[in-house]
Amino acid sequence: MAKNLPNLDGFLNISAAQRDEFRDNGHLLVRSVLSSTDVAIFRQQIVDAVKRQSREKKKLPDKGIYGRAFGQMVNLWRTDEGVRQFVLSKRLAKVAADLLGVANVRIYHDHALFKEAGGKATYWHQDQYYWPLDSADTVTMAMALTDQSLEMGMFIFATGSHRQGTIIDPKLSSEPDGTYRKYIREGRFPLSRAAGMRAGDATWHYGNTVHHTAANFSDRRREMMTITYMADGARVAQPIHPAQVNELNNWLNGLPPGRLAASELNPLIL
Repeated sequence: MAKNLPNLDGFLNISAAQRDEFRDNGHLLVRSVLSSTDVAIFRQQIVDAVKRQSREKKKLPDKGIYGRAFGQMVNLWRTDEGVRQFVLSKRLAKVAADLLGVANVRIYHDHALFKEAGGKATYWHQDQYYWPLDSADTVTMAMALTDQSLEMGMFIFATGSHRQGTIIDPKLSSEPDGTYRKYIREGRFPLSRAAGMRAGDATWHYGNTVHHTAANFSDRRREMMTITYMADGARVAQPIHPAQVNELNNWLNGLPPGRLAASELNPLIL
């Protein structure tokens, strides 16, 4: 069990200007969500948890533990006490609640996103497309665990792309990139990314904000930890494609449509 970890219950003040920017643009960069000292301690907890979990997974040839397998590093808070204290912290959840304008939030899931040097870009997508939820009051935090430069594969956001809701296209679950590129082009959404992030900085984006991550052209691994939050009171929606069925079973514990999205996997934080 992890001991003597920093306490993350103290709240971080989010200004009215930051809330407005987030709601207008669909994304926001918040500096120094955690101090450099605190994030270094929790980074080690997260890295160690990823290593332990990767050893338990079936080996995948020619990909390494952060290649095809990295996507399996979800809900580490369920298996590691140190990660649990990070993911279920009130400080991070309060930022999410303030940005969404709600009193309470629940966890949808966490996700360790480590991209090795030379790692390829991810495809353009909306997270919300995959989630069987009746609410668009969702936000994902992506925290830099180490200092990161532009060449390391930053999140790139299509500013304002959240306003038109979720694109529903049966082809998206397998080939989303072309559809979203067309959506960005036709909507003339400006693209935005941080020029650099210090360890402890974090971006926040709506589930409906179209985004992707660039390739890692550096010689260092890009380490980020993400947490997705949903407003307390969100309910399970009827899945409309296979990807949502998979999400329902894995991250909402198979709850039936119409039920509150409040399984044991989705604890209330505030």
